[in-house]
Amino acid sequence: MAADSVSLFTSIGLSEQKAKETLKNEALSALLRDAVLQAQAVLGPSIDKVIGTLIYNLSSRLKDPKRLGFLVGYIVGKKISTDLQLNAALEYVKGHPLDPIDTVDFERECGVGVTVTPEQIEEAVEAVIQNYKEQLLAERYRFNMGLLMGEARNRLKWADGKIIKNEVDMQVLHLLGPKTEADLEKKPKAAKQKVAEPEKKSDAGVNGDVKLESASLMEQLRGEALKFHKPGENYKTEGYVVTPNTMDLLKKHLEITGGQVRTRFPPEPNGILHVGHAKAINFNFGYAKANGGICFLRYDDTNPEKEEEKYFTAIKDMVEWLGYKPYAVTHASDNFDQLYEWAVELIKRGHAYACHQKIDEIKGHNPPPSPWRDRPVEESLLLFDGMKKGKFAEGEVTLRMKMVMEDGKMDPVAYRIKYTPHHRTGDKWCIYPTYDYTHCLCDSIEHITHSLCTKEFQARRSSYFWLCNALDVYCPVQWEYGRLNLHYTVVSKRKIIKLVETGAVRDWDDPRLFTLTALRRRGFPPEAINNFCARVGVTVAQTTMEPHLLEACVREVLNDTAPRVMAVLEPLKITITNFPGDQAIDVKVPNFPADESRGFHTVPFSSTIYIEQTDFREVMEKGYKRMTPDQPVGLRHAGYVISVQNVIKQDGNGKVVELEVTCTKSDVAEKPKAFIHWVSDPLVCEVRLYDRLFLHKSPEDPSEVPGGFLSDINPNSLTVIPDAMVDQSVKNCKSFDKFQFERLGYFSVDPDTTDDKIVFNRTVTLKEDPGKV
Repeated sequence: MAADSVSLFTSIGLSEQKAKETLKNEALSALLRDAVLQAQAVLGPSIDKVIGTLIYNLSSRLKDPKRLGFLVGYIVGKKISTDLQLNAALEYVKGHPLDPIDTVDFERECGVGVTVTPEQIEEAVEAVIQNYKEQLLAERYRFNMGLLMGEARNRLKWADGKIIKNEVDMQVLHLLGPKTEADLEKKPKAAKQKVAEPEKKSDAGVNGDVKLESASLMEQLRGEALKFHKPGENYKTEGYVVTPNTMDLLKKHLEITGGQVRTRFPPEPNGILHVGHAKAINFNFGYAKANGGICFLRYDDTNPEKEEEKYFTAIKDMVEWLGYKPYAVTHASDNFDQLYEWAVELIKRGHAYACHQKIDEIKGHNPPPSPWRDRPVEESLLLFDGMKKGKFAEGEVTLRMKMVMEDGKMDPVAYRIKYTPHHRTGDKWCIYPTYDYTHCLCDSIEHITHSLCTKEFQARRSSYFWLCNALDVYCPVQWEYGRLNLHYTVVSKRKIIKLVETGAVRDWDDPRLFTLTALRRRGFPPEAINNFCARVGVTVAQTTMEPHLLEACVREVLNDTAPRVMAVLEPLKITITNFPGDQAIDVKVPNFPADESRGFHTVPFSSTIYIEQTDFREVMEKGYKRMTPDQPVGLRHAGYVISVQNVIKQDGNGKVVELEVTCTKSDVAEKPKAFIHWVSDPLVCEVRLYDRLFLHKSPEDPSEVPGGFLSDINPNSLTVIPDAMVDQSVKNCKSFDKFQFERLGYFSVDPDTTDDKIVFNRTVTLKEDPGKV
């Protein structure tokens, strides 16, 4: 019975230890058992962790068991999907003990059916910050940010607190800029006695609460900040296995490295790097740089079936694009001879054996034990030599290591047969080592001090230490950190290939994807991606961020680096009937209006100009500040105000196709309510406007998108404007040059640009001003 209950409780996401602890509480375990069985009756045996967590929290806090079925129904139906709603539901049933429950009132009090959009959160936070703007500017980071959170939560009761906090952090950073030394100084306090308390460690990302960092990446990684071991002091790390040879091996290691920090970034060359890899690149190269060390770029090229030259090249390009230069570019295949010799030695020491079980038989965590585990060493040596000489078919024999991994997986494969020529070694080998065998040994060969990898490799840490010690070679230390993910995207190679094959995207660098090549093509500066990684911080727990947090970092960089130009996406022709003179006038436009010392460019101003169609309305509406037949408007930088004299419409449909206007010098005209951008004698260009590729936050989640990620494609993710207009100052631009189109957003020159036509990608929109019309 106890074993069945443990199995039942782990099916909702509890660890085995937590499940066993729960069984000690008879009342809780009985209630939880009933709740899980009710949920499984609706959902089947597989229950996702979010629902499982809510069911556990419900069972542990419910005071009235007769309400269990009622509340489980709301959780299973996803009408209650957050702790906030569950808290409200528990409070409601506690205050309404009598039957029947008024479901309409219950749902209203629990926020059932209420959806809070990111835009609503952004607007609410903007309004709150506006209320406290003067205090924020005066007190800066000494201001009590809890007030902002509290007011925003009051405005949006059912909003996700984590998202509100992220938005508050980002908007405060946008208003105040990074912390200065003065901000970091402790605020003087009145002297008072206080009992000393132990320092509390906070871990960004734990329990999903993502805390954005304000410290730079180098500050986060330097010296003692991460509590990592010092080079040569590997044995001080918790869980590190010390053997009789450890100290001698560490002494030789220090003689070779001189005590220098050594890291490596080890991608597989079988796909394009994505935004999650940017964190890995920043962490590995950044940790070495922050501590005066070196970082290798090592290709884990042990699977010749999937490796292509274009991936090798693209990976190195992206590392360098992010601003890092590898100390050396190496390959796992550089060490194939040494790795083979060590495999032979592993067999001789009784730590590996040749096995005939099929790959399908040994998949998973509970495969049948191998009947060949205890075969004689000489027999395994003979078979392994036969594998190398091509005497067996693929899958007929593998070499397996005698060890149990932390996740319970037994005897992982060290070598398998593949009759595929290798990108670098050609036909020399028909056996190739696996990641579990190769990774730690290549780290050892390169004398890596800190082997930094994502959290899912924690289950391989014991095998990492075991293999190095089984061969008596230098053993580095593996440290894990949380993977970085983004909502509204997919990053798996297989799924991106599906998107390309189905025509949903053009290629790996389609600007709607979050591969690094796609982000570069869209116009994301590498500094912005690095800043984003720094703000996410070196978290231990996996973090899934909203794309708008990355976009905020992009705006911050481009605001300082992208020169301003004028462009019109939907042109409306304007003829100035009283234009002063027969020739065009040269108008000087500042590249950065907030800092004119950074230069100007010249644009022509003539009797024919073009404005955005949306900057004119034939019928005046309340709050509209731009041009109407009765409301003049100013022209940015030109020094003129124009007024409508005649509206010319297209025959048949009545569409406005041209306006005849008169102009008046700004210094003598009444100040208009708005100034708009314009172009004259422009270049015709193509503009591509991008939106999210997927409609749902988690397109890979079957509970959110039952039809699969391909069914979730946003049909409006790309809008192409073939005949937009831009001022002539950009005519000599090159691919990836970036501009701010005044009042429209940030744009980057696409590589599809030709001598005949420039193509622009919209990188991000401008941050909207509250109340702007």
